[in-house]
Amino acid sequence: MATTEHASVCTLDCPDTCSLTVTVEDQRIVKVRGSHALPYTGAVICNKVAHHTAEWVHGGGRLLYPMRRSGPRGSGQFTRISWAEALDEIFTRTSAVVAEHGPQAVAPLNYAGPHGMLSGDSMSLRFFHKLGASQLFRGAMCGGVRREAWVGTYGAVPGIGPEAAGDAALNLVWGNNATVTNLHLVRQIAQARRKGGKLVVVDPLRTKIAEQADLHIAPLPGTDVLLGFALAVELERLGAHDHGFIAQHVQGYDAFMAVAREWPVARAAEASGVKAEDIRTLAAWMAGAKPLVLSPGNGLERGRNGGSGIRAIIALPALLGRMDAQSGIVLGAGNVFPRTPARLTRPDLLPPGTRTLNILDVGKMLAEDSGAPPLRAVFIYNHNPLVVHPDQNRLRRGLEREEVFTVGIEIAMTESMKYCDVLLPAATSFECDDLYAAYGQHWLQRAEAVLPPQGEAVPNTEVFRRLAARFGFDDACFQDDDAALMDAALDNASPKLGGVAPSALPTEAALRMSAPDGAALALFHNVQPATPSGKVELASESLAAKWGAAQLLPGYRPHRPGLALISPASDKRITSTLLGFGGTAGETPPLLMHPADAAARGLGGAAQVRVFNTLGAVVLPLVVTDAVPRGVVSSEKGAWLATSPTGQTISALVSADDRADLCAGACFNDVAVEVAAA
Repeated sequence: MATTEHASVCTLDCPDTCSLTVTVEDQRIVKVRGSHALPYTGAVICNKVAHHTAEWVHGGGRLLYPMRRSGPRGSGQFTRISWAEALDEIFTRTSAVVAEHGPQAVAPLNYAGPHGMLSGDSMSLRFFHKLGASQLFRGAMCGGVRREAWVGTYGAVPGIGPEAAGDAALNLVWGNNATVTNLHLVRQIAQARRKGGKLVVVDPLRTKIAEQADLHIAPLPGTDVLLGFALAVELERLGAHDHGFIAQHVQGYDAFMAVAREWPVARAAEASGVKAEDIRTLAAWMAGAKPLVLSPGNGLERGRNGGSGIRAIIALPALLGRMDAQSGIVLGAGNVFPRTPARLTRPDLLPPGTRTLNILDVGKMLAEDSGAPPLRAVFIYNHNPLVVHPDQNRLRRGLEREEVFTVGIEIAMTESMKYCDVLLPAATSFECDDLYAAYGQHWLQRAEAVLPPQGEAVPNTEVFRRLAARFGFDDACFQDDDAALMDAALDNASPKLGGVAPSALPTEAALRMSAPDGAALALFHNVQPATPSGKVELASESLAAKWGAAQLLPGYRPHRPGLALISPASDKRITSTLLGFGGTAGETPPLLMHPADAAARGLGGAAQVRVFNTLGAVVLPLVVTDAVPRGVVSSEKGAWLATSPTGQTISALVSADDRADLCAGACFNDVAVEVAAA
């Protein structure tokens, strides 16, 4: 039996985008380990990918053939059909929707399953643009709030690379469950600590990295903006503001500080539930730390004050003038790549006036026919919306409707796929070629298939070529092969590519996106802000124009009464990917609750609890612990429905109508619940 080893890249939704070595025997993956192709990840990968990839690719839940639903929606009953039959049915039923309601009654429903530039969205968007389908704004689900806050403050530019954390005198990790979601940043931080550097973690949950910190500050969810304001005020009191840097490079300082001064340390500490002395200690450490590296995470954005919290926090290095080749903020990495999205996705094919839907509104539109025209055909791919979307029960009601024709394009039989009318089998990232531009580091990678697609599965690009052909789309762009798509994805003339076409990049070595002299890119070293003023904009006219006048400056909206539920990432899966094919009751993530909250509800001896609000109810194992502050409960996101006796997960408790202050983003960490014995 021949054994071969192949270079590859992890495609999953993680900022690190690790390089891999994949061992294949008889066209089956038998081992996955890290490789040295990407120096930053250094041949180290997470246990999730190392242990679960083979089952993910070859397991019993894998979709191998086109299928047509043969039972009630949600039953999982399907009959195998041919590709020709599947394409004919999709064409016929979608065409009927277009004839009755117009093309905008059709919409994609996809998110961030694979992070390859081709598999993520390339030929797929060409297809939907040509069809004239409703467009989808995906950033509201995750990432959009952070991006808006960053771009509004610094512009569409990269921050410092995560490697800088390895030499920092102080690493400040804020809202970032880094051990689970940012593994190689943790390795850099460990290196800095061996050199005598300090680590501060700000997070409501005492995560593993928080346990290792020199100082852990646990603010109540949504109060990060107040902590940012208080630090700005305390740094001012310490005389640590760099007024020379501010005068030259910062706009809106006076207006920002006027708002911040309303939240001095004592007031902010009381509102955020932290010790005033901890705020003062952190400020003193920041004032004296050179280099200083700030690494915000995704958790910050998932609340009503998400954008304001990020803006207040990322203002701090600018106030200190700590932005150079060694100090800065690990954000905005995606801006380092010379992308050419118009060439890749061809928005010129889209009819003028086509509407754009917020992804968070799709559940309501499906269930209640809100919006005109109503949604009557949906294509689900790269996404498990029934697990991931807020207001799970409303989305389920929408997917149950027989009048909505639903196409699923997937690797595995997820809960969402069980509600589809026709299923098309998609290839995994190990079965297709792709380009990888990370969102957490500055290296570009290319990967080739390490084995052929299983069964009759094909790459996403081929799925949408076949759909385009069946719909009669004869534009030349639908004939582009994957190499042509790669070359359309990036600006071949960019000096960052060194004269090499994207499709010809070596698979054995990542390419760093660097300055012309080869230096790492960093703000105020060899990159300047790209805001309208060319400065750091602490008061942002662009954000006010886009998201309302109140967003000129960061602000604060109090949390509703009730226990605040947060939903951190799991060390067993990436959102809903990798943990088997559905999970079992034994894999139910527990609810963490502070002893005082448990005692107040008589739950000290309870093994199971019911977590509920007006939207739904979930039964979870209870763990009483001081790892969460009083007033906060925590349970990991991404669990499949099979893990809950109620057939609901914590996504059922999250409102799809509550939105963050920027980007109309989801509020996954801003959920009011109550807890009782099950």
